[in-house]
Amino acid sequence: MAKMRRHPPDLLILCAVLILLVIGVIAVGSAGTPESLKITGGADPLYYGRKQLFYAITGVLLMFVAMRVDYHRLRRLTIPLSIITIASLAAVLLVGRDISGAKRWIHLGFIQFQPSELAKLSLIFFLADYLAKLGRDVRNFTAGLLVPLIFTGIIAGLIMLEPDLGTTIALLAIFGAMIFAAGVRMAHIVPLFLCVVLAVVPLVISEPYRLRRLTSFLDPYADPSGAGWQSIQSLMALGSGGLFGMGLGRSRLKYFYLPEAHTDYIFAIIGEELGLLGTLTILGLFLFLTWRGYRAALHAPDKYGCFLAVGITSYLVLQAVINIAVVTVTIPATGITLPLISSGGTSLWITLVSMGVLLNISRSQETAEGVVPA
Repeated sequence: MAKMRRHPPDLLILCAVLILLVIGVIAVGSAGTPESLKITGGADPLYYGRKQLFYAITGVLLMFVAMRVDYHRLRRLTIPLSIITIASLAAVLLVGRDISGAKRWIHLGFIQFQPSELAKLSLIFFLADYLAKLGRDVRNFTAGLLVPLIFTGIIAGLIMLEPDLGTTIALLAIFGAMIFAAGVRMAHIVPLFLCVVLAVVPLVISEPYRLRRLTSFLDPYADPSGAGWQSIQSLMALGSGGLFGMGLGRSRLKYFYLPEAHTDYIFAIIGEELGLLGTLTILGLFLFLTWRGYRAALHAPDKYGCFLAVGITSYLVLQAVINIAVVTVTIPATGITLPLISSGGTSLWITLVSMGVLLNISRSQETAEGVVPA
């Protein structure tokens, strides 16, 4: 029987997270300058930068709290968290703030709460708890795939009603990574994947704006002043940065040429200001977190900790991959942020809490060979 002993948290994960966080605060402060001037009437060019700094500081405090709490104690929150998530996703459809035709935020005084961000963490906790309890039954179709698929489908369905295709894709990616890690049979996963792909097609066709995104992705220059504008400006920002960039704060395309410069497309502004070296640094840090996160999963003392670490790492990395792929026009635009870097309150808090849980898992390791029960 393997023994568990407490270690210091993985300081390499902590350092990588903090470096990305600092880069994010600086990048938001720079990329958000034009929008800050617009929203404050020219009074405060660092409005978004200050907000991001506030969310970063409070988020780091939340991360350290999560790091200190034994992740096994968080397991009892799985059901309450699931209920709160579903209730908040339903509530946002009724009382949510409508921005550009989408209801994704609930106004809570000084912050805008985005339930879909909480849904990512809730799904990870639910799947980790459920899959850890199954044992060998995970290879059974009904227990191993159908039950977690129903829960995922409920959350994804509510998010699609907002609508938010990007977050839905991220949730399905997390679901796929976790059931694969749990050992669900490939004979069950492959048909499910094909069904999901077939289901996405009518979702894209049914909404004109999604269809425009797809056609503009295939040929942005077919409509350079319309549907292809954002993709073209993103590529121009990345290309104009060259190897070393134009210099911090010296981006030109952030001045209302590139929409969502401080949120979904902040990676393009980093490329423009810090060049290829800046973007490679971001990619390197995410790759490093991938390695350390999955390493923590492999060394977790039980299945619950393993699946939790897999889910959190997959959530961080897959969302980063989707965002960067959109910015580089590798896939159609989905409207998803770059973790730890893009401007945002709820998303940053949820990400840092997740990192705190991952750091707590990294504190517990197996010290001998053997199988530790879930």
